Amino acid sequence: MSTRSRTSILLILSMALAGLSLGASPALAMSPATPFQPSEPDGVTPLPRVEGPLAVTAQSYPFGAANHQEVPQDLGKLGFVEEEYLVSGTSNVYSWPAPGPAQIRTADAPYTTRVLVRKPAKGQKFSGNVVVEMLNPSNLFDLNIGWALAQKQIVANGDAWVGVTAKPVAVDALKNFDAKRYASLSFANPLPLRDRANCATVDADSSRTSENGLIWDIYSQVGAWLKSSDTTNPLRYGSADTRVEYAYGFGYSQTGGFLVNYINGVHPRVVETDGKPIYDAYIVAVAGGAFAGAYPMNQCEPAPPADDARRQFTNVGVPIMRMMSQSDYLRGIGSRRADSDAPGDQYRHYEMAGAGHATPDELAYSASSADIVAAGRAVPPASCNEGPRSRFPSSIFFDAALRNLDQWVRAGVAPPHAEPILVRNGAPVLDKFGNVQGGIRSPFLDVPTSTWYGSATGASFCFIAGYEKPFTQDALKSLYRSHGKYVTAVKDSARSLERQGFLTDYDARDLQKDAAKSTIP
Repeated sequence: MSTRSRTSILLILSMALAGLSLGASPALAMSPATPFQPSEPDGVTPLPRVEGPLAVTAQSYPFGAANHQEVPQDLGKLGFVEEEYLVSGTSNVYSWPAPGPAQIRTADAPYTTRVLVRKPAKGQKFSGNVVVEMLNPSNLFDLNIGWALAQKQIVANGDAWVGVTAKPVAVDALKNFDAKRYASLSFANPLPLRDRANCATVDADSSRTSENGLIWDIYSQVGAWLKSSDTTNPLRYGSADTRVEYAYGFGYSQTGGFLVNYINGVHPRVVETDGKPIYDAYIVAVAGGAFAGAYPMNQCEPAPPADDARRQFTNVGVPIMRMMSQSDYLRGIGSRRADSDAPGDQYRHYEMAGAGHATPDELAYSASSADIVAAGRAVPPASCNEGPRSRFPSSIFFDAALRNLDQWVRAGVAPPHAEPILVRNGAPVLDKFGNVQGGIRSPFLDVPTSTWYGSATGASFCFIAGYEKPFTQDALKSLYRSHGKYVTAVKDSARSLERQGFLTDYDARDLQKDAAKSTIP
């Protein structure tokens, strides 16, 4: 357990008393465990059957494994290990015709998917938190975006991260990549092709033989497994009971939209059957309003309309943070609502000024280009017509958000409020440097050296990749009379944002170090 988590727990206890790598893990040598079928009482989310951790060899390893990322990581040096599991069970396919809980359309459809687990190697380093991410399939393969953007906080706090393959098109990529390892994966449509209810699909990347709508119960069952004391749970660390205290749901872009469906349509069903939620809080990233704000609940059903109440959060019962980027906040402006600290309606809405939606980090910390090609997919472009994808480090906002979310859940410490990006007559209000006003701030905009754009032109997702236009040397010299003046301005900005809660101490420190190492002006 991290020092930060121990401190939080001691604080809570004292208040109560006062009054009231991919390292060399056992997975390298193990064959898959015998699948185990636990029994659960009626009315409780069932646990999946589990196979793993899967053996790892030079020829067979997880897609997106840390040491096979585009930028390889040695998790052992971070004190972490990585394991991969196959999970199986049955999932209901739901219909969601109106606001409120979803309704069962087809019951008990079999599935098998995979989960990628990264966790502290030693149980005493584990914080008790697990971030469970539906892996983003927008490029037709799994992207480890939550890990890419929040790994510094995950590692610093001793959290675990679990990625879940969430869509059949990503399953197809996994089978292309390693047909033997992933042979059993299946999101098969429970309805035969001759069944009239097996309609033409509404998504271009979908098929009548598979069913995207299996993910909702899969996501519940994976969370329930990680919170259970089942012997297959990798977060027990050898103890009799699970070591998980809190599970935090995470989704980014398409899977952020999936979370909207889950939170508003399935979460209430879980609370009704289990008596409590599986996920204790959520971060819904770059998905809202008319931009990825909800998705079809099943293969045949269109997504809720852009202005539909199902795309907004009200009285969910657990804390939610929605985080939009400069690339998507205008199209997603319908997701804006007032922040709230009311019991049962704890909510924060953040818009990350300067940040791009499609980041370099999401490519750097996911599968390597060679493995993407082996999966039969195109490698997403790292550059657009205007140049490389924006280097704006949105990770600084996600590190702070995850820390603040945890403090909100554990100790009731309300996160800071931030104004949205300033919009007038449907367009952003820009400062004299061409940067947006409002939103979550950072030294990149408050001590600027570039103009930051949320949209570029070019192939694939360039329209939400963004780019920067650096200031000329003459402009920099006019702004900052010396290198020391620039460094001081960055330090003052970073420290102020740290005090407000918008930066972690380590990110604030790193921004100051980077400024000191720069040659500006």
